[in-house]
Amino acid sequence: MEKFESKIISEIRDRINKSSSENNRKIRIVLPEYNDKRIIDAISYVKDDIDIVLVGNIEETKKIIEENGIKLDIEDITYIDIKNVDEAKKEKYAKLLYEKRKHKGMTYEEALSLVEDEVYYSFMMLENSDVDGLVSGAAHSTSETLRPALQIIGKDEKYNLISAFFLMEMKEDMKDMLNLEDVYVFSDCGLVENPDASQLVEIAKQSASSYNMITKKEAKVAMLSYSTKGSAHSILTEKVVNATNILKEESNLHVDGELQLDAAIIPEIAKSKAPESTVAGYANTLIFPDLNAGNIGYKLVQRFAGANAYGPLCQGLKKPVNDLSRGSNVEDIIGVIYITALQATGK
Repeated sequence: MEKFESKIISEIRDRINKSSSENNRKIRIVLPEYNDKRIIDAISYVKDDIDIVLVGNIEETKKIIEENGIKLDIEDITYIDIKNVDEAKKEKYAKLLYEKRKHKGMTYEEALSLVEDEVYYSFMMLENSDVDGLVSGAAHSTSETLRPALQIIGKDEKYNLISAFFLMEMKEDMKDMLNLEDVYVFSDCGLVENPDASQLVEIAKQSASSYNMITKKEAKVAMLSYSTKGSAHSILTEKVVNATNILKEESNLHVDGELQLDAAIIPEIAKSKAPESTVAGYANTLIFPDLNAGNIGYKLVQRFAGANAYGPLCQGLKKPVNDLSRGSNVEDIIGVIYITALQATGK
């Protein structure tokens, strides 16, 4: 595919290549969605920067490449045909999966059957450190991606939950017209349905860390609501107020709430609604009160403002695993692959 313009992805790409040069090896990312044209297009774009492993049916992938004229030589990537995998490797993965899941009643035979599935095989590659990260979801539901992530990779011990965010990259004309940031983190837009105050605290901490890592800038965290600084009061606003107070007490985050969206990102409105806030008007990390608001919010910005929406990106797992929206375009997928590789560098 032709190049697409993305300042943040270009910066991430440079950081990945610098890491690869310093470590004398490329980051290795596995993808199990071998029969989706968007995935194959994305691979043709990232293959020079990232060592791509594709798991699936090689003949079906070759057919997609040929029928769509995609500029990808199958020899430029590592291909694992799931029907012809090395038996010793399959047995090794099955034993590893069995040991991890036998306390839940899984038998070895069930484990052996599961690793014949391209998604589970890919996750076992990641668990065994044969790859550095995994991207799926273009043709699978979130549950089909995250169930094996939880079963196999598991939660990072320093976190209490796993959440998801979108990295939203604004188009230049929209950014200039409204004086917006280049990129925002929207969270949680994909996993935690109705977080309580303590879960909102955890989501905010994870999201701020993600923003800092990806952009190398300080996260300014807005705890969003339909109310700003007590303009309304209900059990819904109380949750956000409580989470904000906890964050201010136990973290060093630059955070404020509760804030309406316009007060969070538009300086002129912030001066009127929250004049004493140092976050209002300049927030770049937006924490939504529940999954309804977050999911609707990111899709509105993506579809109405034409923003690039990279995600849902996972936070709180032991290793880099990222989901894709089934509505993703090729540019979205490219971005998620690069972000996953960046997460794998740990820099």
